Amino acid sequence: MTDTPPAVIDEETWSVTRTVRIDAPRSRVWAAITDPAQISQWFGQRTVFDRVAVGGSGHFFFDGYGENPVVIVEFQPESAFGYRWGIRDEPIRDDNSTLVRFTLDDEGEGTVLSVVETGFGELAGDDDARRAHLDEHRGGWDSEIDELLALVGA
Repeated sequence: MTDTPPAVIDEETWSVTRTVRIDAPRSRVWAAITDPAQISQWFGQRTVFDRVAVGGSGHFFFDGYGENPVVIVEFQPESAFGYRWGIRDEPIRDDNSTLVRFTLDDEGEGTVLSVVETGFGELAGDDDARRAHLDEHRGGWDSEIDELLALVGA
């Protein structure tokens, strides 16, 4: 059974987390979160990476939001995938980007997928602006992960 609780905010760690159980094998979920063609089906409208490996870079394209730069910082096949992504049309810096980390674990015939986004506490601006980013991204992970679930057939 697919279990899809919503994303949660932790203001102490300035993070957003969503964990779901998916009725799909780990290999299927892994492909959906790392293959640019599949990412483009659930996260934004288009994803481009120069290579899918640590140090690879590219962009996520979102209608109405523009081109967001991304650099891959973790790649452990079928286990963990992490990237830092920034504000549209600007080079990635600590004060304008957050770190997203996906982890996958087997559970019975399915997969537990967790996504944790951190770094909101380092963003430029005051705490109210950071909280607004947290809330926006919490809602984003709710809708985007729901699209991922539909893609993998969960």
